[in-house]
Amino acid sequence: MRSGKVFHIRTLAAKLFHLHVARKVKRDVGHHSAFTASRAREMPAFTMRTCSYLRVKGMPKIIQSPAKYIQGPNAAVSFGQYAKNLADRFFVIADDFVMNMAGDKVLSGLAEHDVTCHAERFSGECCRTEINRLMTLAEQNGCRGVIGLGGGKTLDTAKAIAWYLKLPVVVIPTIASTDAPTSALSVIYTETGEFAEYLIYPKNPDMVVMDTTIIAKAPVRLLVAGMGDALSTWFEAKACYDSGATSMAGGKSTAAALSLARLCYETLLAEGEKARFAAQAGVVTDALERIVEANTYLSGIGFESSGLAAAHAIHNAFTVLEECHHLYHGEKVAFGTLSQLILQNSPTEEIETVLAFCQKVGLPVTLGQMGVKQDIEKKIQAVAEAACVEGETIHNMPFPVTPDSVYAAIITADLLGQQWLSR
Repeated sequence: MRSGKVFHIRTLAAKLFHLHVARKVKRDVGHHSAFTASRAREMPAFTMRTCSYLRVKGMPKIIQSPAKYIQGPNAAVSFGQYAKNLADRFFVIADDFVMNMAGDKVLSGLAEHDVTCHAERFSGECCRTEINRLMTLAEQNGCRGVIGLGGGKTLDTAKAIAWYLKLPVVVIPTIASTDAPTSALSVIYTETGEFAEYLIYPKNPDMVVMDTTIIAKAPVRLLVAGMGDALSTWFEAKACYDSGATSMAGGKSTAAALSLARLCYETLLAEGEKARFAAQAGVVTDALERIVEANTYLSGIGFESSGLAAAHAIHNAFTVLEECHHLYHGEKVAFGTLSQLILQNSPTEEIETVLAFCQKVGLPVTLGQMGVKQDIEKKIQAVAEAACVEGETIHNMPFPVTPDSVYAAIITADLLGQQWLSR
């Protein structure tokens, strides 16, 4: 992670799939049957602020998800029996560290089922130059499917290559720190790592594979950050449902999506602390399995097919503060969730449940834990203004929101967090 701001843009963009953007992408992108490296440079880009939040009468209910989701110990080996139904030859990309750590596992899993592959090292940056380079190699080597193995930028690059070449894509995350792997989106950076644009696709990945043996060995803080991201899913989904906002899937939330969002929250409360201990030990337990599913699948379907509200808007706004750039996406989202609960005047018992969960797993509940310790009034006023800009997801709340009300919610959340920790 180069900085908190860069990481934020990728995960934020993964959560900004919206109706009129989706329609535009389908119009500008979906009608092309083949893509070349040169054509890739011409593809339309959509910035975060192109998204508006619509409430359209008669809008249908829509739910979207990956075509197949596979999870379990050594799933990066066993997935080959399903991958063979997508293609008989795959283009596999991973960075040097991940290729050395897990590359043999994936390649042997394919070979066991008579699936061939060509593996290439990913440079580390999801930029146009790298996408074009890898597209050319995939074509030259006669590959008929794409596999991305690793972190977010690797997976985003794999999605882009597969889309431009009209090939199926399999994403194999090596961490469970966000719900982005299931999304129908890639974020593109410049060669120097600055955000450039994001691409939204009309379909989700063909397959998502979560190998919990690999994920259990990742830094514990990443799994906890994933819990922080997932913590917001139910509360934001419910807010969008109550307000009638359109989801990133392009319609109203289904009962199924809302139920998955609720199950995500219940799973976090029941299994989160136990999963953290398992991750500290580097072992796979039932609790860890349940949390990986909650962080990735339940939260992924829940947000994309239900919507985002105040928690993520407040997260986005905290990126204006330099002292918050060291935080992972989910760590900021967790505090944003607490702030949303204050904003919507949730029952004290519910707020205390969230505070207790955050304390148990190690998520921030105060501004001090976020790194904000000086000039608090001025800085939080800036955050509140940023959270309420036109087009932000905070306007999916079922009541009017102003910078003043957001400021009050954040300051109150901080005081509640301080009081909770002093018990």
